[in-house]
Amino acid sequence: MSRAGYYVWQKQQPSVRSEQDRMLLTRIQAVYAASEGTYGSPRIWGVLRQAGIRVARKRVARLMRQAGLRARAASLYRANPGTHAFFTSVPNRIRKREISAADQVWVGDITYLKVAGSWRYLAAVMDRYSRRMIGWCLGLHNDAKLTVCALNRALLRQHPTGGLIFHSDRGIEYAAFEFRTRLAAVGIVQSMNRPGKPTDNAHMESFFHSLKSDVIHGQRFDSEAQLRETIRRYIVYYNRIRVHSALHYRSPIDFERMRA
Repeated sequence: MSRAGYYVWQKQQPSVRSEQDRMLLTRIQAVYAASEGTYGSPRIWGVLRQAGIRVARKRVARLMRQAGLRARAASLYRANPGTHAFFTSVPNRIRKREISAADQVWVGDITYLKVAGSWRYLAAVMDRYSRRMIGWCLGLHNDAKLTVCALNRALLRQHPTGGLIFHSDRGIEYAAFEFRTRLAAVGIVQSMNRPGKPTDNAHMESFFHSLKSDVIHGQRFDSEAQLRETIRRYIVYYNRIRVHSALHYRSPIDFERMRA
């Protein structure tokens, strides 16, 4: 380019669009920091939209990419408990079921977490309607006592009135006599994944993925008490603050209040 053209370009003021991008990026960085680096562009876009900021999702993604802002992610560890033929007597009762309120369908699962070089097992229960975590139990052994413990804590918190379905995978922890007897005693109908269809319980898989990505991976836990407190604080955050795209970018508790 010409010398004169270069000096004209050098002296020109930032465009209106670039100034708007700069101000928008400041808001994006604030939301990203508040989420401790766990929100990607879809969730940040949802938070901005709730705050009354009209912006395209692709624009948010572009600005985050340019600023080097990326949500933390981790690969999900999946246990592979054996599937036994006699477990198939319990069908998937929620596959095509419409869920219109809380305490209609609960889902449960177990994941593995490491403390000082040894495994701990986390059993959790979620209300499928709002993705709200309503019960959990951390223990040394992966057995029916652990799943019954998580179920009992959910029952103490929610007090379902009847017609509730509990869905899980076909692991022995949920197919065991002790767990199935407890469900029958409180009038809960059992449901399980179809054989070879782990995605039937995708909501619990998604929660464990979020938990590990947000607060577990990259951290070292020297005691069970430290891990337990981290899980407790995260579940409070997950239920009250963390927005979900499937809930119109609201937290589970906000979603329940809105629908109520």
